[in-house]
Amino acid sequence: MSHKAADRIRNVALLGHRGSGKTSLHEALLFEAGVTNRLGRVDDGGTVSDADPDEQEREMSIGASVASFEHDGRKINLIDTPGDPSFVADTVAAMRVVDAAVMVVNGVMGVEVQTERLWQRADREGLARLVFVNMLDRERADFFRSLESLQGAFGTHVVATEIPIGAEHEIRGVIDLIDMKAFIAQGEGRGAAAEEEIPGELRAEADEYREKLMDEVAENSDALMERYLDGEEIDHEEIVTALKQGVTAGRTFPVTCGVATKNLGTSRLLEALVEDLPSPAMRGPVAALGEDGEEIEVEPDEDGDLVAYVFKTLADPYAGRLNLFRVDSGVIRGDSQVTNVSRRAKERIGQLLIPRGKELEHADELGAGDIGAVAKLKETRAGDVLAAKDAQVAFKPLDLPAPVMAFAFEPKSKGDEEKAVNAIRRLEEEDPTLDVHRDSQTGEHIIAGLSQVHVEVIVGRMKSRFGAEIELHPPRVPYLEAVRKAAKAHGRYKKQTGGRGQFGDCQIEISPGESGAGYDFIDEIKGGVIPRGFIPAVEKGIGEAMLHGILAGYPVKDLTVRLYDGQYHRVDSSENAFKMAASMAFKEAMQSADPVLLEPIMLLRVSVPEDAVGDVIGDLNSRRGKPLGMEPKGSATEVKAEVPMAEVLEYAPDLRAITGGRGDYTMEFAHHEEVPPQLAERLISEARESSEQVRA
Repeated sequence: MSHKAADRIRNVALLGHRGSGKTSLHEALLFEAGVTNRLGRVDDGGTVSDADPDEQEREMSIGASVASFEHDGRKINLIDTPGDPSFVADTVAAMRVVDAAVMVVNGVMGVEVQTERLWQRADREGLARLVFVNMLDRERADFFRSLESLQGAFGTHVVATEIPIGAEHEIRGVIDLIDMKAFIAQGEGRGAAAEEEIPGELRAEADEYREKLMDEVAENSDALMERYLDGEEIDHEEIVTALKQGVTAGRTFPVTCGVATKNLGTSRLLEALVEDLPSPAMRGPVAALGEDGEEIEVEPDEDGDLVAYVFKTLADPYAGRLNLFRVDSGVIRGDSQVTNVSRRAKERIGQLLIPRGKELEHADELGAGDIGAVAKLKETRAGDVLAAKDAQVAFKPLDLPAPVMAFAFEPKSKGDEEKAVNAIRRLEEEDPTLDVHRDSQTGEHIIAGLSQVHVEVIVGRMKSRFGAEIELHPPRVPYLEAVRKAAKAHGRYKKQTGGRGQFGDCQIEISPGESGAGYDFIDEIKGGVIPRGFIPAVEKGIGEAMLHGILAGYPVKDLTVRLYDGQYHRVDSSENAFKMAASMAFKEAMQSADPVLLEPIMLLRVSVPEDAVGDVIGDLNSRRGKPLGMEPKGSATEVKAEVPMAEVLEYAPDLRAITGGRGDYTMEFAHHEEVPPQLAERLISEARESSEQVRA
């Protein structure tokens, strides 16, 4: 594939809620562009993007997949992204390196919760967007209802550029409102749409939506608006240019439609990727950080110094790391040397690669705005920046959710602990939302992710890629401890063993902090009663003691600590002595500060058939849930509720049983609440018994 200039490139991500058909659309676009010779299907594991066995088994995208191809003289880097919130890291990373997004919407359900979240992220990233309403052949699918839900969620600048011909199983084509032509499907083959006149019974409807489109397009150009109001004819090129200006500026959001699995409407969408969406050159500079953290702009200029952002790392037991990157400035060439400015390391670029799912094509060089891959870099991984020797540039870290579902794990076979930990560490390079650590209190190895499914996928990949098998113990709920009132305490650590002793003395007051404030340490020492050199030791001692509260050993949340008095010994005082004294004072103060146990509360959005709503709400009530309301979503009803995490650790199989497999849900952390007294007593008792067993 030849080197393309920045104005001849389109970087596009397919975004949307799980089950909206992004992978099928990705496949249809590749087929329509002539990249593949058959229309692969998700249900038979034959798609380009869902190439991993775990994706094929679950029939869902787990990682972002890039396919690069040429169409109409442009290079299109098309990224299929996961729609499940459990795998949002790849989706967010992909949004960092594209210039535009196609929001894929289920024509039955309309705007769903993940559609809204991703739209908001796309807004923050400044991405141009168009919408593809998919699955219009399904029962109860309705393009116009979906359009209304889009406009209700995202504003009146969401405007149709196409409307369907027919509905549900009788859909047979689309009407292009720009050229006012009908395109009738002639089977599922490539280019299988015949251009015809708009059917007479749809002419009035097409005229109505054409007028709405022209009202929106004309707003993007004063000159065009004047001519439009004067009734002058506006030709195709003028409409497309004005529409593209509005899309690039984030003012206009075209809505197209079709059925990806039948390759209906995808030829029109492929043209829209080229005509309506901006190139890297048209989008302009990318925001970055300079040497001192100041905001700078990186221009997509091939004559500039090299700056490339690594957005995805794949860990392979045989090939090593494969890093996917976008060139933001300059040109990267094969068989060259670059600097990883994030890790201050030199890297040798061997062969450059152009990805197409799991297939890789070799390239000599890639210029500004382009996306590619490189294998076997020693230090580089996702989030790093590759640059010219003297460049000092960085990008803001991705805004990713914190892990909420934790399991203890151990190797299936004794002696395989190191093998298991190494395998997980390799997979951590791929997924920044995965957390692996050793619990200092229990000594257990902990693996935490965004959901149970997330962790199960990691466990499966450990086995399939690295031959490491582990067993998971029940999920651990990340309880916290807090205080409800202020309390003072005096901590003195004094030890004399012959020779120099140990002496530290401090007086502190602890009080509840603002929610989310964390640990706030206030130094009010006056007159040198504690020398300045020992104050950090006091702060550190309290910080370490907060990791294990006095009720059940859980971390202490949102605490203000005021150090107001103390003593020291000129010879015997040391940093360690003051750290110990601070820890003693903290534990004593906690006893008097009315400590409580807090539990994480999750926000659940459960999408279920209408006939199962009552059973689902009843089940949520039995889990100490608080229903927040219901909202119709296409043929389903979305129930929103806040539920303690401890009650929904294994919610998926229960929901399947209640709804006959027809229910779906998303879950995210909402806030912490005090654990009910009776339950708190049991948890504290169990924690203390466990701690005694560990000590024994």
